[in-house]
Amino acid sequence: MNAVTKKKKGMSSRGLAILFFLPFFILFCLFVLAPVVQSIFYSFTNYDLLNRMDFVGFNNYKQLFLNDEIFLLALKNTMIFACIAGPVSYIMSFIMAWVLNDLKGRTVFALAFYAPSITSGTAMGVIWLYFFSSDSYGLINNALMKLGIISSPILWSQDVKLILPVCIFIQIWMGMGTGFLVFMAGLQNVNPELYEAGAIDGIKGRFAELFYITLPQMKPQLLFGAINTIAGSFGVFDIISSFAGFPTSNYAAHTLVAHVYDYAFVRYEMGYAAAVSVVLFLITFLFGKLVMFMLSSKDE
Repeated sequence: MNAVTKKKKGMSSRGLAILFFLPFFILFCLFVLAPVVQSIFYSFTNYDLLNRMDFVGFNNYKQLFLNDEIFLLALKNTMIFACIAGPVSYIMSFIMAWVLNDLKGRTVFALAFYAPSITSGTAMGVIWLYFFSSDSYGLINNALMKLGIISSPILWSQDVKLILPVCIFIQIWMGMGTGFLVFMAGLQNVNPELYEAGAIDGIKGRFAELFYITLPQMKPQLLFGAINTIAGSFGVFDIISSFAGFPTSNYAAHTLVAHVYDYAFVRYEMGYAAAVSVVLFLITFLFGKLVMFMLSSKDE
């Protein structure tokens, strides 16, 4: 009788857990899974929202990789952007969290680092445009001209050689907030007794503690921060468009998301835009899987 009661109690607990999980699962299917499946389907069609949808097979993908030079440039810019801005912001946010973890005023620093990440990319682009304004009234140009370093204003938002580096710098500054907060929380959750045990075993010095104790204990936070960084780096668009306009000069900072926006909401070629979004999804997914392989615990 006791075993039967325990079984019923276990079934009721499982049912309650499913009941709590169900709303999230329904929303996930409606707003994440369904759009992904729909985009994959649309990528094999010629669809403009007005005329009848035509199935074209792999023609959109052939057009992307064989005839669309702007797409190849956007792919190159996106990879450069993500491979520089992502790792740099990730590493810098961890270093800052590690350095400031023992300070009494870390809450103030956490707020200062996190605030830019919850501000829209458009707003941040406008603010940084004031710093990198291409006239003599821009803060950076004005300072450089007063110091005699330059004689005429630098065209930060128009020069094709400068647009992408400046946008990468802005993204690094914005991308540090979420990672900093996650890493700070992870550092706070490391058991202090582990450091005492490590000292007994011969682990001395902050760098030795970092590599042998802190980093292994923070793998979940490191993984979460890496996934967020990948998604943010490959999905950049608002910052670039608000800082350098859309499209940028000579497509110097044109990204895959900008290419999707161009074909979806300017030209209304939904099938072609869906093909670009599928390529972006696959790239992001592969990088995410690589990071999960590198940072997941072996026993998971």
